[in-house]
Amino acid sequence: MNQKRVLVLEDEPNISEAIRFILTRDGWQVEVEADGIAALERLRSAPPDALILDLMLPDMNGFDVLRSLRASEATRHLPVLMLTAKGQSADRELAAQLGVTRFMTKPFANADVVSALQSMVAS
Repeated sequence: MNQKRVLVLEDEPNISEAIRFILTRDGWQVEVEADGIAALERLRSAPPDALILDLMLPDMNGFDVLRSLRASEATRHLPVLMLTAKGQSADRELAAQLGVTRFMTKPFANADVVSALQSMVAS
């Protein structure tokens, strides 16, 4: 069985490391990026099986990243889990309109992140 790859786009090192730890333990190959523009380059050149996307990033927000992903043929169907501290209904609605696969708020339960990813990439 091939190891599933996930890219974590998160600018807070403590959070990205926590996510890396729980997913690596679950058998995922985890890559981390803190910059939206660099992440888009990486996603286009070698799309992973899924993306965990923070909403608030330093250079471009998660909505802009998602908008760009959905506009590109290579990443149009990439499963995206938006993981954010901003859980207002307006944020959820915009994420849904832009094509997010799942939306979760911080703080999150480790098991919820693992199960969401597993169901998003179930083959």
